[in-house]
Amino acid sequence: MASILFVLNGPNLNALGKREPGIYGGQTLADIEALCRAEGEKLGFAVDFRQSNHEGDLVDWIHEAGDVAAGVAINAGAYTHTSIALHDAIRAVKTPVVELHLSNVHAREDFRH
Repeated sequence: MASILFVLNGPNLNALGKREPGIYGGQTLADIEALCRAEGEKLGFAVDFRQSNHEGDLVDWIHEAGDVAAGVAINAGAYTHTSIALHDAIRAVKTPVVELHLSNVHAREDFRH
């Protein structure tokens, strides 16, 4: 089994800490990265932590993870609600992929459900 985990972050997550802190909290993406790396280390995994505002980057990284990673955690941001390309990329790899969110999408606007 691969000893690396990919943590992928989608659009606008680079603005965490500044963007709508009432919804997303005050932590920055760098803060979250440090937490992920520390937890990964405790569990014996290296963490490959990435962020992009571009859908194609996320698709490419999922494909890459399918070849080398034990798993993927992804917060695809707004692409969670709209991206057939990400859906297809996740289905194309055998690597387990877990979708994460910083807010309760079911308590927000209908289009986020």
